[in-house]
Amino acid sequence: MTSVIHASDLTKIFGKSTAVDHVSFEVQGGEIFGFLGPNGAGKTTTTRMLTGVIPPDTGTATILGHDIRSEPVLAKQGFGVVPETSNAYMDLTAWQNLMLMGELYGLPRSRAEQRSSDLLGMVGLLERKDQKVQAYSKGMKQRLILAMALIHEPELLFLDEPTSGLDVQSTQMILALLRDLNRQGTTIFLTTHNMEEANRLCHRVGIIRAGKIVAIDAPEKLKTAIDRVHKIEVSFDREISGDALSGLNSVTSANRTGDKWQITTQDKDATIRSLVTFSQQNSAAIVTLNTLAPSLDDAFLRLTQEAQP
Repeated sequence: MTSVIHASDLTKIFGKSTAVDHVSFEVQGGEIFGFLGPNGAGKTTTTRMLTGVIPPDTGTATILGHDIRSEPVLAKQGFGVVPETSNAYMDLTAWQNLMLMGELYGLPRSRAEQRSSDLLGMVGLLERKDQKVQAYSKGMKQRLILAMALIHEPELLFLDEPTSGLDVQSTQMILALLRDLNRQGTTIFLTTHNMEEANRLCHRVGIIRAGKIVAIDAPEKLKTAIDRVHKIEVSFDREISGDALSGLNSVTSANRTGDKWQITTQDKDATIRSLVTFSQQNSAAIVTLNTLAPSLDDAFLRLTQEAQP
């Protein structure tokens, strides 16, 4: 895969505070990349440097093969931006906003009209296209600015908290649209606080803390990497002693939780095999068996709280 975002040693200092501290990472073409971090971690500052809103003090950012500082126009022609707060003109209609964006990107009138019609249909606003944006709900405005960001058919889409404060229906619609866009080949850079959203949507996530990248990996790999002690929950069709379970291969401890046993182990695979053998040898059928993996929330909290100054 080709790298569409290449950040190298990006650094931004405001006064005596280093907001972004030598951040380096790549985003591959065709992936949904989640950029996560607590408030004040440097997410927004990094995104603003990547999109050319503010220059880095040191370091470089290459977007779609173009340096964002030396070739900003070429870089910006290839991506769209969906900010957290609507940037649509309130006194214009949805149609007028889209046509204005088409003109700014140099689209021929006929092409802009076709794209506007298609996009408004896609985001469920075609019937409201002639209504001024000031009358729109927050969810409708968010869907409109997504359409505005897509008018020029960008290869790359930056989104800053796209579902923040939205109702469930609008949130699900936007997430479905993002999945569809990604399936069609659009690369997505997503800043979010919503861990479950990132877990369901992103191929990889990068976590930033105090201006520094602390981890980049697939959500499932991040979950398992934070804790080398695994937990297994098991129940049997008859009473089993904790001592018997504690003596199994790789088991660290076995604790009763209701009608189940929660087992901690250093080797999940070996312990599961031992449990199956144990059940056969003791004529105790396994009723339920679940591995309790850490959530992305757990990974996020662990990685952003560790080594705090």
